[in-house]
Amino acid sequence: MAALKLTQIGNSVGVILPKEVLARLKVEKGDTLYLTDAANGVMLTPYSVEFETQMTAARSVMKKRRNVLRELAK
Repeated sequence: MAALKLTQIGNSVGVILPKEVLARLKVEKGDTLYLTDAANGVMLTPYSVEFETQMTAARSVMKKRRNVLRELAK
């Protein structure tokens, strides 16, 4: 667990993430993080749950329709 302090950034309020947290999330300056509601608060992740769901569906279609996609690629 890491304690984070809120700080004034222009007209907004921001959070500074320590290097250790950035390393654990495998992110760096300029990357996007996603904040989602969780049962006990919020969850900060480097990937979008919605995008992951869409990619899972796409992989399923690509697997089922491999031959069709191969023919379309020709």
